[in-house]
Amino acid sequence: HDGCIAEMKTGEGKTLVSTLAAYLNALTGDGVHVVTVNDYLAQRDAEWMGRVHRFLGLTVGLIQAGMKSDERRANYMCDITYTNNSELGFDYLRDNLSRKKEQLVMRWPRPFHFSIVDEVDSVLIDEGRNPLLISGEDNREAARYPVAAKVADLLIEGAHYTVELKGNNIDLTEDGVTYAEMILGTNDLWDENDPWARFVTNALKAKEFYRRDVQYIVRNGKALIINELTGRVEPKRRWSDGIHQAVEAKEGLKIQADSVIVAQITYQSLFKLYPKLSGMTGTAKTEEKEFLKMFKMPVIEVPTNLPNIRVDLPIQAFATLRGKWQYVREEVESMFQLGRPVLVGTTSVESSEYLSDLLKSRNIPHNVLNARPKYAAREAEIIAQAGRKHAITISTNMAGRGTDIILGGNPKMLAKEIVEDNVLPFLSHDTPDVETEGESTSHKGLSKIKLGPSSLALLAKAAIMAKYVHKSESNEWSFQKAKSAVMESIEMSNTIGLEKLQERVAEVTEMYPLCDAIALAYATVLKDCEIHCFDEGAEVKTLGGLHVIGTSLHESRRIDNQLRGRAGRQGDPGSTRFMVSLQDEMFRKFNLDTEWAVRLISRITDGEDIAIESNAVVKQLLGLQINAEKYYFGIRKNLVEFDEVLEVQRKHIYSLRQVILSGDSESCSEQIFQYMQAVVDEIILGNVDPQKPPKTWDLAKLLDELASLGGNLLTETFKETQEEDLQSSLEQILRYGSVEVDNFVLPNMPVPPNSFRGIRKRTSSAMRWFAMCVDDTSKKGRYTNIVNLLRKYFGDFLIATYLEVLQESRHHDAYIRGIEREALLKTLDMLWKDHLVNMNKLSSAGECP
Repeated sequence: HDGCIAEMKTGEGKTLVSTLAAYLNALTGDGVHVVTVNDYLAQRDAEWMGRVHRFLGLTVGLIQAGMKSDERRANYMCDITYTNNSELGFDYLRDNLSRKKEQLVMRWPRPFHFSIVDEVDSVLIDEGRNPLLISGEDNREAARYPVAAKVADLLIEGAHYTVELKGNNIDLTEDGVTYAEMILGTNDLWDENDPWARFVTNALKAKEFYRRDVQYIVRNGKALIINELTGRVEPKRRWSDGIHQAVEAKEGLKIQADSVIVAQITYQSLFKLYPKLSGMTGTAKTEEKEFLKMFKMPVIEVPTNLPNIRVDLPIQAFATLRGKWQYVREEVESMFQLGRPVLVGTTSVESSEYLSDLLKSRNIPHNVLNARPKYAAREAEIIAQAGRKHAITISTNMAGRGTDIILGGNPKMLAKEIVEDNVLPFLSHDTPDVETEGESTSHKGLSKIKLGPSSLALLAKAAIMAKYVHKSESNEWSFQKAKSAVMESIEMSNTIGLEKLQERVAEVTEMYPLCDAIALAYATVLKDCEIHCFDEGAEVKTLGGLHVIGTSLHESRRIDNQLRGRAGRQGDPGSTRFMVSLQDEMFRKFNLDTEWAVRLISRITDGEDIAIESNAVVKQLLGLQINAEKYYFGIRKNLVEFDEVLEVQRKHIYSLRQVILSGDSESCSEQIFQYMQAVVDEIILGNVDPQKPPKTWDLAKLLDELASLGGNLLTETFKETQEEDLQSSLEQILRYGSVEVDNFVLPNMPVPPNSFRGIRKRTSSAMRWFAMCVDDTSKKGRYTNIVNLLRKYFGDFLIATYLEVLQESRHHDAYIRGIEREALLKTLDMLWKDHLVNMNKLSSAGECP
């Protein structure tokens, strides 16, 4: 069966069901890729689901950021490999930039067989607007960026430039151009020798569209991109076309080298390389047409296990941002008084921290989850608390990626936290690094978990043992090492079970079984946590379950549905409410006439800060959201259509590269002979006409161009040869009835070096002659045969001369073949890179209005 997309709601078990398809397709031994949206999920799924596959006798691999080539190669050779989309894409591109066969990490010649893409809509649609790029460095223009940033500061919107939010475009006005030229002391911003226009435009884009804590955060002197769809930091990614450098200049950071694209692919093209592709998600039905059109994949809806009883409350609209945030705070506060857990979805780091400050001013305890590393590091712990009574969680779109919000709390995560709190301080005296380990999760306002006497005793025993181990081992344990030791113990506890653990601890040994003691403490604490969470969960359900608040409509209904889907899992109660203001970015971007709406709202209500649930207003806002979806679908469609042209070329270039890389040394030489023959053919066919007699041909130009081909080698050989000699030679052939092609030489012309010794070289020459005879692409005529003989003579001459030089060099054959391979790859890569640069210029020219 060809691949399809399974749509299952959050918490219904997509990850578990995917093992069936993965196992079945892995039986052929060609390798299956399960692709997730981030490293954490890939690792989690490989550990959880890997148990199923290993039990069934298959090998399971995992690709993570920062892995070395050898590890990657071993993991791609497994039957089933878990990876994330960007690692997979970059491995494919890197393999097609490698210079040695031994450097390849994927399964060549057929790296792709079957793939299951988790959150398939997020990967193929949301990420579909940004191609994956690998850039080379070009540092020649670095000094221009800070200057352009200062110019951008001096230019004023409206007077010197206009902003088009929808397409992220900036247009300089005539005054702006004159003013910028005056500041820079140039006569022409678009002067090719002194090109300032691109730098000034980029600096203005950085000023207007790229906001700190929304599109990027600054950490350790670097501007790091925040993926607006997942809310996560992407440390390896950089904006292309000089935008990233413009942002660095705006922030006064060190300018990293300018990037020149050396390889690129879109996710759509990458996943089209799989002969069989399938996906899973909770929200793809709204984009079914797009999946059918681009990938021929139908979307199959799987009904929920228990009926969904979540209540989706009507959207509330506000005239101003201030009014909206005040109302969000009030709603959070009223839910907090009730004890209902709340999840607030925001669209940026900036807005999540603004709301956090509003709640702090009212002394409402809460947790923040956004791209800042101190929060992101604790993602799983924060989500584990998010369903508890009185829990308030403010999150950017990274909410619940792969971690369900369980009402009453997640017992496993809470038990892990209790064990760590009790053991880590004794195992290591290092203070945890907030940047990497994250800020401790807020427990204020949450009920304390009641631990039984046996749990308390075992925790105390584990703590004493930790203290003893720390003292007896003279070397200091780092915090990271201590954390890993606790993690291993917990993993062991999950696999061995309580009874076996008690037996192991009861055995009297001379060793102090720290690992066993922690594992046993975890197992008993887990039982207490399960009872506590079950009781608290029942209480939260009677209160109405999790309440989700969306603080703005997204550019796609699907992403709003992902947020809604966090409540009401597995038949739980829950409710959702979206609150929007007419000053939200999406409405400004799509030119909603906010003045009209504000007037309408002030007519309906007395204050700007009062919510409107009027159907007329809400209908218009939702209509705008559908327009936004259509607009972005158009952008993706253009990108895919543009990339389809590149796709054909990329496939051809990359398969040629693999032939050069993996083929034997003879095939490399053969490739070079073919290129030499092609160059000769091009010169000859450009100067002769097979439909006209040889005396009309431009033989002088032909000899000049051919002699210049091999540098001094051919110039020396043909310096005595005149146009008349070649003319009489061709006339002589015309009088011949037949010609022996095997050792063919034009009469009265220089004889090529005798380099075609050996059966292989002779066969190669014969094959080239055969290719000329059956060549359909060139013009045919009465004199075609003579043209072909000319092609053969000069082609053989060039190749034989090359072979003679190689023989005289006295170098070893293997050394020469290595240089040939290197030269071919280098040339191919250089031409492909130039082609990509030109195609990107063409693409951006096509985007201009």
